[in-house]
Amino acid sequence: MKRLLTISLLLCALGTSAKADDLVKVAIGQRGNWDTAVMHLGDKAGIFKKHGITQELLYTSGGGETQQAVLSGSVDVGAAAGVMGVLSAFSKGAPVRILGAQATGAADFWYAKADSQIKTLKDAEGKTIAYSTNGSSTHSIVLAFIKDFSVKAKPTATGNPSATLTAVMSGQVDVGWASPPFGFKQLEENAIRIVAKANDAPLVKGQTIRLLITNTDALAKRKDVLTRFMDAYRETVDYMYSDNPQVIKDYAEFVGVSEAVAKRVRDEFFPKNLLDPDEIKGLDVIVPEAVSLKYTTAPLTKEQLTELIQIPPRKK
Repeated sequence: MKRLLTISLLLCALGTSAKADDLVKVAIGQRGNWDTAVMHLGDKAGIFKKHGITQELLYTSGGGETQQAVLSGSVDVGAAAGVMGVLSAFSKGAPVRILGAQATGAADFWYAKADSQIKTLKDAEGKTIAYSTNGSSTHSIVLAFIKDFSVKAKPTATGNPSATLTAVMSGQVDVGWASPPFGFKQLEENAIRIVAKANDAPLVKGQTIRLLITNTDALAKRKDVLTRFMDAYRETVDYMYSDNPQVIKDYAEFVGVSEAVAKRVRDEFFPKNLLDPDEIKGLDVIVPEAVSLKYTTAPLTKEQLTELIQIPPRKK
């Protein structure tokens, strides 16, 4: 009898533990960026586990692919989905909701080969300029570049930074894109030169350009799980900017760079407010710009934005 009671208690304990750890599948646009490493670094530090979350991470070639994975229900959360692509999908009735801001402002940059005649965006007239995938933040930034600088360049989808670099160096594309630390080595070797930074576009500076998203079905059925996911996400961001040296060690190992480079990426290119998930900033600019860039046919109303933006409140 005592043995049966012990086994029963053990099974109950195992059942409670299994119930506490909920699986969240996450699609992430671009592996290796500091701002997209939140989930990985939080897992390494045991923060998501602390909140009863086990993650399955899938890396995509850009925000467009990430958004499709969310809309199809293949994943629960999409990280680094472009704001314009999300507004476009929502305006067409797609089952997407915003869980938080993923990046406000951006560290992305655009570059050309060092021996190219292209030194600024103005020199890209009639040339090809890269972005990751359709509907991504880099796509909307390139469209904004073309509009704001009145340059007739051809936007070209090239996928991730590695594939983009190959396309630029082989002459398939004239202007490529990257995000730190990718491209540092080529810059130091004078193989490429920066011709524009994301924040050069008024659309980007001070505006939220990438989002954390989910679909309506996941939100309806797993609201508590997604709330705990966001609690863990916020705690991880705080950890990433703490004095704990382990976070730099883990990021350096994750990306395959030195700890000095890893620290430079964080300190020089990604201020903490860039990762603040609690507010979608610049909607007064973003919403009309979505119409101007033909992502939506009409500005989203206040009521529509309230329906779309479902950021779980931060614990006090």
